[in-house]
Amino acid sequence: MDIDRFWQIIETARSSAATSGKPLDEVLVGLLADRPLQEILEYAARFDEVHDGLYRWDVWAAAYLMGGGCSDDSFIDFRAGVIALGRAWYERTAAEPDSLAEHPVVVETISAHRNEALFYEDMNYAANNAFKRLTGDSNAFYQAWAEYKPADEHAYGEADMGEDFDFDDAEEMHRRLPHLARLCLGPNA
Repeated sequence: MDIDRFWQIIETARSSAATSGKPLDEVLVGLLADRPLQEILEYAARFDEVHDGLYRWDVWAAAYLMGGGCSDDSFIDFRAGVIALGRAWYERTAAEPDSLAEHPVVVETISAHRNEALFYEDMNYAANNAFKRLTGDSNAFYQAWAEYKPADEHAYGEADMGEDFDFDDAEEMHRRLPHLARLCLGPNA
């Protein structure tokens, strides 16, 4: 599955979810379950690729600001939430994480003093849940994935995450992510 097809599936799910009022992850599982198992594995590989593309300190800092903190697990969910926003916002976030301060969902959630914006755990399991729906076996995806998994996958330890910095240093956060820091922390003193 090429990257354009991957994003087409995400956008179709987003559109259908908006129309039906169903959660995006449920719609996505339904769309994937209508495809052959091989294509679900290809989707999972692309999902991992774009998910890994956000494994950077600056993106983690954005998640940290928006979540009032951000553990390893929460960062996994945050990156899935960025993917759920669709290709345009994904690419915008990958280029400049501070741009998330302009997304209406982020602004609304932060303004309401809630910190769950973009943390979307269930998006991580869409391929697994589609496999389960088709096979009836909760382990079928992991067994098939172990056989399919692209050989060139890298471990996070090898990823270039960019420059590490102190997320608890408000001044540093205002310097690196000025719009998000202002939205989440208030004006820089």
